[in-house]
Amino acid sequence: MSLRRKTFIVTLAAALTLALAGDALARPGQSLSLGSRGTRTYSLPGSTPTNPNGASPFSRSMAPSPNQSIFRPGMSRSPGMFSGGGFLRGLMGGFIGAGIFGLLFGHGLFGGLGGGFSLIGLLIQLGLIYLVVRFAMNFFRGRNPAFSGMPQGAAPYQGAGPIPGGGTGPSAGTPIQIAAEDFNAFERRLGEIQAAYSAEDLATLRRLVTPEMAAYFNEELTSSRSRGLVNRLSGVKLLKGDLSEAWRESGSDYATVAMRFSLVDTMVEVASGRVVSGNPNVAEEVTEVWTFVRPAGMSPENWMLSAIQQV
Repeated sequence: MSLRRKTFIVTLAAALTLALAGDALARPGQSLSLGSRGTRTYSLPGSTPTNPNGASPFSRSMAPSPNQSIFRPGMSRSPGMFSGGGFLRGLMGGFIGAGIFGLLFGHGLFGGLGGGFSLIGLLIQLGLIYLVVRFAMNFFRGRNPAFSGMPQGAAPYQGAGPIPGGGTGPSAGTPIQIAAEDFNAFERRLGEIQAAYSAEDLATLRRLVTPEMAAYFNEELTSSRSRGLVNRLSGVKLLKGDLSEAWRESGSDYATVAMRFSLVDTMVEVASGRVVSGNPNVAEEVTEVWTFVRPAGMSPENWMLSAIQQV
């Protein structure tokens, strides 16, 4: 095999691996369910018109688990082969690594089976592997328990404005009413947190989120930087939202809100400014469940993000 072809193969595989990494790490929370909801951390929030399928359990939380053991950052509440996408990303890396080794030594992408494949065959194989692994990652990331019904009194929330009524959640805590000013604050927090995350502004993030969420975000930003990447977010716009549950416990108010929003989400190579994943010209729509917390009875400006759950 010529030196030029070997160089092309290694470059192509590196670019493919970088694209996969960028896709998996976009947005605050890295498309995982992170944080705490007080005593309701291990009770799933109810469905709403914006999010009829409910939210996924937390994959990372500092809240004590029901058996009183401490759930430390980095531990998986439901460990398994596909937890956090690590197994699939490792599998992808193994395929690429093994394929490159075989190609460089003249055995083809899959050893004896692919020894006679042309360069076009190689590209097709790498592309198929990428598509299969990406499909599997999205599939396992999106598996959620289904919920029937919705909280009594809950109503869709369109942009800035009140949500009539509000749902009652699990028995823990005392239900509270959420006013129009609170929902306006949630909408502002959505844009402010995304902007601070994109700017890698930890000082602002620590003002807008709980210490637990700030620690997760700092870890994500540091990890991206170590690979020479930064997550650029822009054009954040709330499209629809509604209340799942709101309650008071132990001197704190909590509100869990489903939000569907649009944004431009890209991973950018710091050194070159090259976009490695996402489309800077096309906004995507995302639905997530965010939980906010504040000292009991304080003003809407005191709401802080305490959890993000995927749907």
